[in-house]
Formats: sequence, structure tokens, C-alpha cells
Amino acid sequence: MQENTAALHWWQTRMFVAVAALVAAIPLLWPEIPPLVDLPGHMGRYRVQLDRDAYPWLAEWYRFNWSLIGNLGLDLLIVPLAPIFGLELAVKLIVLTIPPLIVTGLLWIAREVHGKIPATALFALPLAYSFPFHFGFVNFALSMALALNAFALWLRLARLGKIQLRAIIFVPISCLLWLCHTYGWGFLGVLAFSAEMVRQHDRGHRWLNAWVRAGIGCLPLALPMALMVAWRSGGDVSGQTGDWFNWRAKIGWVWMVLRDRWQAFDIASTAILYLILFKGFRDPNIEYSRNLALSALFLLAVFIVVPRVVFGSAYADMRLAPFMVAIALIALRPKKGLSMRGAATLAAMGLLFFGVRIAATTVSFWQYDKSFDRELKALDHIPVGARLISFVGETCYNEWLMSRLGHLPALALERRMAYANDQWSMAGAQLLTTQYKATRGFRHDPSQIVTDVQCPREWWRPIARSLTKFPRDAYDYVWLIQPPAYDKKLEAGLIPVWRDGTSALFRVDHSKPAFELTREELTPPPR
Repeated sequence: MQENTAALHWWQTRMFVAVAALVAAIPLLWPEIPPLVDLPGHMGRYRVQLDRDAYPWLAEWYRFNWSLIGNLGLDLLIVPLAPIFGLELAVKLIVLTIPPLIVTGLLWIAREVHGKIPATALFALPLAYSFPFHFGFVNFALSMALALNAFALWLRLARLGKIQLRAIIFVPISCLLWLCHTYGWGFLGVLAFSAEMVRQHDRGHRWLNAWVRAGIGCLPLALPMALMVAWRSGGDVSGQTGDWFNWRAKIGWVWMVLRDRWQAFDIASTAILYLILFKGFRDPNIEYSRNLALSALFLLAVFIVVPRVVFGSAYADMRLAPFMVAIALIALRPKKGLSMRGAATLAAMGLLFFGVRIAATTVSFWQYDKSFDRELKALDHIPVGARLISFVGETCYNEWLMSRLGHLPALALERRMAYANDQWSMAGAQLLTTQYKATRGFRHDPSQIVTDVQCPREWWRPIARSLTKFPRDAYDYVWLIQPPAYDKKLEAGLIPVWRDGTSALFRVDHSKPAFELTREELTPPPR
């Protein structure tokens, strides 16, 4: 359908959508490695995936088996891209597409539902950099970005009356989306069902009948259910589901949708989003679309029901929160009585909000990138194939500002083919599991996390216990990354190789024993 540009305001044109998508990529342009918490850990797995045959010791340390699981987005994409661009640039280019895809998806959905992009939709654009993205759930984030655009296509084909064509093409689309990450497929299913239910009701069917017809209309999205059953019924699958109805956590997640670096700024930004949603009920000039409002309500129900841990993957409910808010925001639209000047003012405010958040994220990523560069200088002193154990400092408090260094040790695996004890090892959840038995309890995540004392309800060890109890015969180097303060006597048997502030690299002197702690020193009281 050709766009009548003469009847459109500046924020409703294709040019604006293209520019907004490009602007969304700006924060990721400078960092060599996107500073997302879990991403370096995934990059270590990609290195094993690509080069385990070239470096035989990798096969001794890690088991990697291809299998059909609903979590393969970047794992598959780097196969053709890494030989062309190199692994790190390939990962960066893929991650770089995610925020622009979220922006285009949200604006496209808004246009399909409202006919034109409402000015209020611009306030949803900063959610392209939501907390789950900062956490580094890259397969999840990519699948959600693709799901938004797939849903827009679903709406468009319905609007054009091409229901049969929609049924045909969404069979492979749903399977590919599930392959990228199961969450994106489920998200698309919820959105498509609610939209189809409204469409059937608008055609004259009662709500109960519309519910049944919507279920039939969404059957083209159902094939991945068979893939899900095959995946989860496999013999080598682990990962539990639990922590249901954790209300304290859920309330926290809805206030953390824009969590990044500056707590007051991030919470104030989130408050603006909720103020706009509230005005949709009270302001006579703004209203909700029935289509997307129902979608938002369905997502809210899912958010309430989904536990914190699903199949061993944590923060399942947290991941949905920003997208639930985004759908609710684009459900808003100015009423017909609102003047052009009022709509333009609202759009300008939304654009300013988007610009401020992008600028802040750009500065934040630049600062994170500097901390990455500072710590990664240690890799210049680590030989290829080193048996390396790493300890990354953490606190017992859920501090707003996350260091994003928790999986930095995996870059030693990615760049130096060294052992990294931060890899996840959960059969069926990822393609890689650890098998270096000599490392005993210091084999995989979260053995790399150390604290000053024993934290309640955490598996993290105090640094004193980690430095004295790790199996020294299994490792040749120790990498400390911004560790908590500790007694220097714990460095017994460790030869300093490199230091920068509190961070340090040591070579293990196997001829000298570790310092022996007393029982009281070994297990400090928890906070």
C-alpha cells in the first residue's frame, strides 16, 4: 500500500522510522564488545563451537553437541558470519541489529493498528534498551525483536484480507522464531491470538466464539509445540521451573524496565512511561486501542503467572516486563479531537525522551567499554591454552549499577583459548557443558563470582574460600577481576604477573601450598 506522505506528520513517515532505527544503533557503535552482562559468556561458547577441532584441549575441557533446542539465535548466525567478519565483529553486528529491529517492530505495529503512527508511540522507543537487553539475553532479545516485526506482518496480512497467505508463511516463521528463542515464539502467539480474537469479534462473533475462532486462526503458529515436546523430553535435559508468584520480584521488575546505570534517572524515565499509561485512562484527548490493549492485558496475565525460573533459565518474568509496557504504550493514540499542534507537541516530547535515553545509554556503554578494556589487558599475559581460573568481585546487594564483568573471563576462552570457569553447564539449555573434572566445584558458573562474605540465598563463595580451596593442580593461572578486599596472605603460592588497581593476574606456583584458613575464617558469617 502506497503511503500518502502529504497526509502524514513527520513522525508518521517511513523516513522517520528509518532514522529512528539508525539512532537506536548509536550506543552500540563504539564498544568493540557490546557491554552486556552475559554476552562474553556466550562468546566463549561460540569459540568452542567454531574451533574445538583446531584446539584439542577445548574438547577435553568442554563437551559441545549440536541439538534442536529453542535457544539457538546467535549460535546459528555466527556459523556463516564468523568466517567472514571474525567472531567478535560478527557478534557485534548481530547485536547491533536488535535495538533497530525493536524500534521498527513497535512503530510498524502501531501503524497497522492505528492506521498512522500515533505520537504517543515514540515514548515506547527507549525500551529497545531494556533491562533484559542490558543483561545480555541476546538470543531472547533477538527473538523478541523478530517477533514484534512478525506480529506487524501478521496484522498487515489480516488487514489486507490475505488470511490464507498468512497461514502458509507463518508456519516456517513460527518455527524459525522458536529456534531463535522459545520466548519470542510464545510472545508472538499471545499477541497474534489477542489480535485475532478482536478481529473475529469485530466481524460480528460473540467473545466466546471469537475466542475459539482465534485459536483456530493461530494454528499455523502451533508446530513449534511439537519441537518443544521433543526438546524437553530428551534424555539429556536438565533445568527446573520454579519460584512462582514472587510478588516482590515482579513489582521490582516493572520498575526496572529501563535499568542501566543511574538509578534516579532510570526510575524517573520509567515513571514517565507509567504516567503516560495512566493518562490514557484519565486524559480526554488520549485513548487505548482495543486490539493492543487486549494484547497488553494478556501479556500482564502471562507476566503474573510465569515463574522467575523456567527450564533452569532465570528471570523469565523479568524479560517480559518491558515488552508488556511497550505494547501498552503503542496501544495509546490521540483522540480525533486532539489538534495537530497538540499531537506535534506530544510527538516532540516523545522524540526528546527517546533522544535523551539514547544519549545516556551511549555514555553508559562508553564507560562500560573503558572498564572492559582496562580489565582485558590481563589477557596479554595469558598464554594460549592456559588453565585459567577467574574470580570476579560481587556484592551481596542488588545494586542498580551492575559492573557487567561477571562473564568477562569467557573472553580469555574466546581470545586465548584458555579455560574459563564461568560457562553455564546445563544440559538441554545450551549446547555446551563442562567436563574438566579436575576442577571439581570450580568448573562452571557461578564459581567465578566471589564476595567478601557469604551472601544469603546465593551459591557465590567468599573470596577467602575461593583463593584457598580451588584445586591448584588443575589450574596454572588465577585472574582476579575487581575482587572484594582480602588479606594478602591469601596470595601464598601465587606469583604476581600483572596488576591494575585491585585486579590482578597470578601464576600458580605448584610447589607451594595454599594458605590454610581456620574454620571461622573459611566460613565468614552471612549478611
